[in-house]
Amino acid sequence: MVNHSTKSSLDKSPLPKNSVVCLMAPTASGKTSLAYELYETGKFEIISVDSALIYKDMNIGTAKPTEEELLQYPHYLVDIIDPTDSYSVANFVTDVERLIKEIHGRNKIPLLVGGTMMYYMALFDGLSAVPDTDPQIREQVEQWRKQQGIEVLHQYLQQVDPVIAERLPLGDTQRITRAIEVYKQTGKPVSEWQKLPKQALSNNPEQYWLGLAVMPDRAWLHERIELRLQIMWQQGFFEEVTALLQQYELSADMPSMRCVGYRQVIDYLLLTNNPAAERLINNSKTIEDKGLAVNNLDEPTACQDMKNKALYATRQLAKRQYTWLRNLVASFDPSNVEPAKGDQENSSLTTQRQFSQTDTFNTSAQLDRGNKVVHAFATITEAKDYLNARL
Repeated sequence: MVNHSTKSSLDKSPLPKNSVVCLMAPTASGKTSLAYELYETGKFEIISVDSALIYKDMNIGTAKPTEEELLQYPHYLVDIIDPTDSYSVANFVTDVERLIKEIHGRNKIPLLVGGTMMYYMALFDGLSAVPDTDPQIREQVEQWRKQQGIEVLHQYLQQVDPVIAERLPLGDTQRITRAIEVYKQTGKPVSEWQKLPKQALSNNPEQYWLGLAVMPDRAWLHERIELRLQIMWQQGFFEEVTALLQQYELSADMPSMRCVGYRQVIDYLLLTNNPAAERLINNSKTIEDKGLAVNNLDEPTACQDMKNKALYATRQLAKRQYTWLRNLVASFDPSNVEPAKGDQENSSLTTQRQFSQTDTFNTSAQLDRGNKVVHAFATITEAKDYLNARL
């Protein structure tokens, strides 16, 4: 639970010219609308903090702003790569560092907007010194996994990096393979790399970082998520995915196809023997790896199951976003967050502490750490009113 300060205690001084504003909130909470309003003041330029909006031609399922909106409200880091390409967190941080300098050079304030918390975590907590994996080594490890199974890889990891192996369950395929890739490339375990100090972009003493952490009522948000997905299906989300398979050589394990919603459509195509699935790279191997029982399912039933899974996955995403935001608030001032009775949710992001499931904040809490300040709000409207008061 956040121990709230009164709204009158919040800093209402004008935002300094060296500000970097981060609008952080779960999916479907109304961030984009506020970003548009702030852009219209003439004082901000928008940087997208969304790992799905980076992909070209993935528009409906990512809730990407329309072409008209992007012309009226330009966003950096939208439509920058094809769905077949990769874009690391390190790439993101490098791009944001450059963009902040450019925007400040135009006497504007960078407005970072989005819900990809691993990006925000890199900005606020810093990047690990662990190097990016060489593509050839990644392919070698992936082939090893496909041939012998994740159990064998986990056993190997127990030998070369027992610290990391103990943390990772067998189901965490991505992190297990990543840890092995790092060891094979550098000869040094990930656990040793993680001991090296991190460098966070937000630690720049010449900049003032202001985080607006919006955590709305969860029931309200769930209704908005359901409505958004209904609209996406009506707009042609399913057809968008099949068109992507026609246009690009995609596989189910590419980061773009692992995005929420897209993954569920791909599984549906595989399960129902849809002709569009034949264009997936390693189609038969994907079915085997996923453990899918391919049948000629009743189409309406299978389609509804796909939509239900997409809705569940989106709500789970929102839950993870809530957890990270609470942890961010707590990392600035742990005394402001207390475990709630009966709350057993565990964070795997910034700390291993447990936090309250309370989703509603009647007032804002100010948490200050040097050149970085974070405010917690219950609604986008409260965040807007606060920020407008500082313009």
